[in-house]
Amino acid sequence: MLNRVVLIGRLTRDPELRYTPNGVAVTSFNLAVNRRFTNQQGEREADFIDIVAWRQLAETVANYMKKGRQVAVEGRLQIRKFENQEGRRIKVAEVVAENVQFLEPRSSSGSYNQGYDNSGGFDSNRSSSNDPFADDGKPIDISDDDLPF
Repeated sequence: MLNRVVLIGRLTRDPELRYTPNGVAVTSFNLAVNRRFTNQQGEREADFIDIVAWRQLAETVANYMKKGRQVAVEGRLQIRKFENQEGRRIKVAEVVAENVQFLEPRSSSGSYNQGYDNSGGFDSNRSSSNDPFADDGKPIDISDDDLPF
């Protein structure tokens, strides 16, 4: 069996960081994901998907993400059922994030792409000036002796 969700979209509001009574961090946010097709009026529609992140991932998302930022979320779909205050049964579908990639630069002055996942791995800031594969428009001087094949 497989329960895997991958989404790319924009945050519709700032993430909300809370802590459980046991001190576990939990962050919830909403992601607007554009559909691949347009409606009859030629407008692109979006789905608004609830996302929940736990522990260190929750704190990282809450600290670095803001409304409007583009992110990639990888996780699993979870369906919860509960009774509200009026006694009605409520069914909620949400994605439990296991990995979040920040897809836009933090500011216009510097470029980075960082991500954090629940395995404890963190991709530090990767500036375009440090990228050996960045295209700076200059020809690359490589001799046959430099090639491994």
